[in-house]
Amino acid sequence: MKKIITLTFICFLAAGVNAQQTTAAVTGAPVDAKPAMPVETLILKETEFNFGKIPQGKPVTHIFEIINGGKDSLKIVNVQASCGCTTPEWEKDKAIAPGAAAKITVGYNAAAEGPFTKPVTITYNGTENKQLFIKGEVWKTPAASAPENKSLNDLKN
Repeated sequence: MKKIITLTFICFLAAGVNAQQTTAAVTGAPVDAKPAMPVETLILKETEFNFGKIPQGKPVTHIFEIINGGKDSLKIVNVQASCGCTTPEWEKDKAIAPGAAAKITVGYNAAAEGPFTKPVTITYNGTENKQLFIKGEVWKTPAASAPENKSLNDLKN
């Protein structure tokens, strides 16, 4: 009885392997081939930048690099910030060739004290979108300057 069960099991295994090989022969694909991954057109080298602690009212900037990973030219239609304190700049009306890189400079001028996270949306090739983020923490600058050190003159003399 064990021989019959074992023989039946081996037949099922052989039939399964044969079915895979037949499918591979018909489609031309290797037996263990995986479906192709879609090609990503706009590649962001980084999707987020942390400014760390920055003083209130002092503008800061960061340059994000993008790469055209597609087979055709890529066109950035718009780069939109979530508020007026964030200002993106990029080369408008310039197509990015396949494999080429471009830059988006994002400026931030902190008016309010505390932590922040600001999204920036990139619209490209008509209606496709990607987001990148800037973040950090704003510390309040003192209202008055430090008092004069009168003993400094004594040290100079």
